[in-house]
Amino acid sequence: MRNGLPRRMIFMLAVGLAAAACAPGAGEPASDAPETEPAVAGDPPEWPWDLADAGVDVPASVPLEEIRSGGPPPDGIPPIDQPVFESVEKADEWLEPQDPVQVFEFGDDARAYPLAILTFHEIVNDVVAGEPVVVTYCPLCNSGLVFKRTVDGEVLDFGTSGRLWNSNLVMYDRATRSLWSQFTGEAIVGERLGQELERLPMQIVSWDEYRTSWPDGRVLSRDTGENRPYGENPYSGYDSSASPFLFNGETGGPLPQMERVVTLGGEEDPVAYPLSLLTKKRVLSDGVAGEPIVVLWSPGTASALDTRDIPQGKDVGATGVFRPSIGGQDLTFEPHGKEDFRDTQTNSTWTVLGQAVAGPLKGEQLERVAHDDTFWFVQFAFRPETRVVES
Repeated sequence: MRNGLPRRMIFMLAVGLAAAACAPGAGEPASDAPETEPAVAGDPPEWPWDLADAGVDVPASVPLEEIRSGGPPPDGIPPIDQPVFESVEKADEWLEPQDPVQVFEFGDDARAYPLAILTFHEIVNDVVAGEPVVVTYCPLCNSGLVFKRTVDGEVLDFGTSGRLWNSNLVMYDRATRSLWSQFTGEAIVGERLGQELERLPMQIVSWDEYRTSWPDGRVLSRDTGENRPYGENPYSGYDSSASPFLFNGETGGPLPQMERVVTLGGEEDPVAYPLSLLTKKRVLSDGVAGEPIVVLWSPGTASALDTRDIPQGKDVGATGVFRPSIGGQDLTFEPHGKEDFRDTQTNSTWTVLGQAVAGPLKGEQLERVAHDDTFWFVQFAFRPETRVVES
């Protein structure tokens, strides 16, 4: 592991432990955020690991010994339960063009969640266009994922457990303290064992890409009620490390553990596209789970896990995965200029967000396909049967 990395990791754990002792401050929640916490019937049960230590048989789909402590206690890395949003104009005062932001659009509501903030919170319990969602980011995996948080008619409220499985964020729901894998969106320990969250498409793109596409969009504010050095990367050098942190899972396959990959297909047809290939090709057409897809890559987005100052991180670019058709017309894409793309059927120009910005199809939006920008080690650990596209 790169020199200096362990100290950065220790620093992050200290940040999380300190957060556990801090009471959240007040802030004005988003207008459509719930006014109250989801209903909880009585006190939640003990933590699964405490029950197991007491000799209680805990329902689990994975060995409890594989779910290891990351350092902080539950909610020591504090989730954001009442997110405050600001305008693009306001956020532009502190975000740099290349800053990575997690973009989620639902209905007519587009929101940006800067990784400068998510790195220190990992979970945002939000409501977007009336839909309760949980926006998540696991820095150790670089996995940004969004899920609906309504299960069997009940809106769940998620926190950080302080635990990791395969070096991946383990969430918990506050009603039952069941543990959930962020990578799969499935409850792996506790009363809700086997239940799954519905995953929704999102993208990690540059701040410049977001503000250009949604000048009237909303941006997660630093007004979180917590005092954190937003914009600093406590995992400095992690991108250049030879192996992941707090990981004892199986390794293998054709790629280095820390190779960045774009993954999709779930359990049905898992596939990975190495970033090293995407940066050369910029467009990859494929079929996944019997459906045609196109993977796009565009430069200009900084890594959140490289240098201490996030916007100064190396350019890892942004990716998007889409159904390559509009109104029943199949489209074939190719690079156009340094950042955009063009379909060969109508000669329209498209962005990495799947938006047509010029030509006959201007104003059209490609259907997004849920994908993950992550590291090979975690994809292999969860889905070793993954097909890797290498050419």
